[in-house]
Amino acid sequence: MREGQPTAIHREAYVAPAFWIDTVDLTFDLDPAKTRVLNKMRLRRNTGVAAQPLRLDGEELNLARVLVNGAGTSFKMDGGQLVLENLPEDSEAFDLEIFTTCNPEKNTQLMGLYVSQGTFFTQCEAEGFRRITYFLDRPDVMASYTVTLRADKAKYPVLLSNGNLVEQGALEDGPNGPRHFAKWVDPHKKPCYLFALVAGQLVAREQRITSRSGTEHLLQVFVRPGDLDKTEHAMNSLMASVAWDEARFGLPLDLERFMIVATSDFNMGAMENKGLNIFNTKYVLANPNTATDMDFGGIESVVGHEYFHNWTGNRITCRDWFQLSLKEGLTVFRDQEFSQDMAGEASARAVKRIEDVRVLRTVQFAEDAGPMAHPVRPDSYVEINNFYTVTIYEKGSEVVRMMQTLVATPADSQGRDGFAKGMKLYFERHDGQAVTCDDFAQAIADANPGSALANHLAEFKNWYSQAGTPRLQASGAFNAAERSYTLTLSQSCPATPDQNHKAPFVIPVTLGLLSREGAAMPLQLAGADDSAAQVTLVLTQASASYTFVNIDSEPVPSLLRSFSAPVVLEDGLNADDLLILLAHDNDPFNQWEAGQRLMLRSALEAIQKNKDLTGQPVLSEALVAALRNVLRHPKLDAAFKDLALTLPSENYIADQLDVVDPQRVHALRENMRLQLASTLHADWQWAWDAHKHNGAYTPDAKSSGRRALAGLSMTMLCVAAVHSGDSITPGRVYQQFKDAGNMTDRFNALSALVVSGHALAQEALAMFHKQFEHEALVIDKWFALQAGAPDRAGDVLPRVRQLMQHHDFSLRNPNRARSLIFSYCSANPAGFHRADAAGYVYWSEQVLALDAINPQVAARLARAMDRWSRLAEPYRSAAKVAIERVAAKADLSNDVREVISRALKGA
Repeated sequence: MREGQPTAIHREAYVAPAFWIDTVDLTFDLDPAKTRVLNKMRLRRNTGVAAQPLRLDGEELNLARVLVNGAGTSFKMDGGQLVLENLPEDSEAFDLEIFTTCNPEKNTQLMGLYVSQGTFFTQCEAEGFRRITYFLDRPDVMASYTVTLRADKAKYPVLLSNGNLVEQGALEDGPNGPRHFAKWVDPHKKPCYLFALVAGQLVAREQRITSRSGTEHLLQVFVRPGDLDKTEHAMNSLMASVAWDEARFGLPLDLERFMIVATSDFNMGAMENKGLNIFNTKYVLANPNTATDMDFGGIESVVGHEYFHNWTGNRITCRDWFQLSLKEGLTVFRDQEFSQDMAGEASARAVKRIEDVRVLRTVQFAEDAGPMAHPVRPDSYVEINNFYTVTIYEKGSEVVRMMQTLVATPADSQGRDGFAKGMKLYFERHDGQAVTCDDFAQAIADANPGSALANHLAEFKNWYSQAGTPRLQASGAFNAAERSYTLTLSQSCPATPDQNHKAPFVIPVTLGLLSREGAAMPLQLAGADDSAAQVTLVLTQASASYTFVNIDSEPVPSLLRSFSAPVVLEDGLNADDLLILLAHDNDPFNQWEAGQRLMLRSALEAIQKNKDLTGQPVLSEALVAALRNVLRHPKLDAAFKDLALTLPSENYIADQLDVVDPQRVHALRENMRLQLASTLHADWQWAWDAHKHNGAYTPDAKSSGRRALAGLSMTMLCVAAVHSGDSITPGRVYQQFKDAGNMTDRFNALSALVVSGHALAQEALAMFHKQFEHEALVIDKWFALQAGAPDRAGDVLPRVRQLMQHHDFSLRNPNRARSLIFSYCSANPAGFHRADAAGYVYWSEQVLALDAINPQVAARLARAMDRWSRLAEPYRSAAKVAIERVAAKADLSNDVREVISRALKGA
């Protein structure tokens, strides 16, 4: 089915539901072609809303029966809604019974009830439950659920749903043999988007745990037979998550059992259905032979994220979908804190923070500057699935992190205790409710009276209502005679779609001062009695000045430490200042940031001077020497060195330009990489030799960092070798590829050969596929590596088209589509932005093909063209033609049409 002209939904138009649903009793007779769903509900009118008919949402359902209090009743269909008018008056409860059928095996959208490799799964967030039965499909309707699943016992021996298993047993045999049932009761009220069922041939890793209160719980991770050996890390991550949430926030597991089920056909990463989390296999399956360090880290993070939703999202949920960041931004913050705590040492925590910020600035800042820019709490949408974005998640997390910063006290310098008090009050007030972002912010502020957050709460909420990335300007003036340093901070924010004027934000600016020799200088604000090594200033106006006293020499400011606010900093520091920070700053984030800024500045200067970039040095000798010192530094962690020596991405460089020539940016970055590879050749050789042997595999932070640095070193050595004609080094890398004892080392070696374009890459790719052809997640890496390889004379697109014909490729599997098509269109700028427009033609073909199968995935791909209007010619005109080709399709889904329309409107 295709929708008509899309209609925008506005936050200000929210009204409470006209009816409440108290209980839901669902019975499923599961059959791939025709599943029967009996839905028995007890409802009552919401007397706070004017009396009106009951409108139940439904999509692609076959309606067979509607009964009210056991008797037939009149109804009508209005679009996709089932409308009932003759219902009991006042607040009298009544029973409504609806019997429908659906066809799960034909459900390629993977929303609602669908079949994946012979197993039933559900995905109901945001509006998938209406594809299962007619219902008030909105998050503020919370009900108690009882679910009975009935199925063929041989085909579907495992029957799962939310909550606790209360009964199971045999049924009368069906035409295909024995049948059975399982009955589940969820003791907690929930919105329908948290409903889940799974039925199929699955095996489980089980672990019994005892909480701090002495309560026993059963943890289960279900996978397909043959994958059980890849579930240990997921189970360990789940146990760690349960323990962490109870220790950090006093939030215990509230069910007898907690289940995770993995499927290879899934639109997202995972889903936090109450007590029955359904996961993409990518975030469950891992062992050292098939998963990289990044995979292990991703599993820990996502398992934590979905478990933490048990309280922040499930026990307290969203009033409406405009409040999505209430659960997602908060829970991303919680999973980031969890991962940092699990990392342990301060240096490992800092590396995690840098990694998180790098994603934010590369992806979310770009979103804020594009046609899909929207506030953390959007004002309107056409298709809610399009707003599961980095703004809602990652920027939303930064908003929560600033709340923690703003409730800090001298005794609680990071604000962790104050934030925990706010969380406690939040649950005391709102447990079991559907609430708003305002309710959460109010609870954190009220628990911390007198804090900067409480004092400036109204202005702080601008982070929720205003789109765009603020610009923070900083300038300093040293007065030698008065031994003072005055720092002036100013803020502005560019216009975004539908928001031309922006009120000031509340911006916490954590800072330190360094002497020219690199020593930390004590900070004492004028009028203050005490000094500190670091302070947090709170900018609430368009501009403000702060004077520090007892400053004996002109300092180098280290601003926005630990990235204390999601802003673009413009501090006017020159290269010498940044070199001091790179060499001496004791804030790891700003030390890393200084190097990134120096490399980025070098790139932008080269582009602006319109230099011939072929073979010309871009990085100054002083910067290269400083990077060598970082690489050779005896006390810095390997993981930090890996991040510090990694160049800014092509996309991030392009984001700093008003007009982008992707081929020029690519040539520039390749030149920068070759310069670092060649100039630091001996240092890379040392780094590889010193870090490539790490003993038995463990995914801990220290070992992972050593492997990461060894991998970067291999890539740099291969880049230099291809340029110089050296055949020995690539041969050694190829040998490591063959001999590697874990996937991280093996894939790093393969990547080094592919990225450098060495002839051995093709032989290694063939060997890799043959060895892992039965490991779907590993083959995803194989596709992605080739689609994302540096483009050489336009060779990537023909390879991508050829790979689409490979017997292992399937457009219907989101993981596989992402690994090949998305890696090319979204992560390979030089390969995608071709002068002959062939990349854009390919993009339009795939968006339309995916839209016919899975609109949600298609809309994600459509966003590869978000910033087309900034392209130089001939790319800009060609991109517009491709976008208009997609827009001209009459039966586009609302998902894709919204993205395409906004892209064209934003030109």
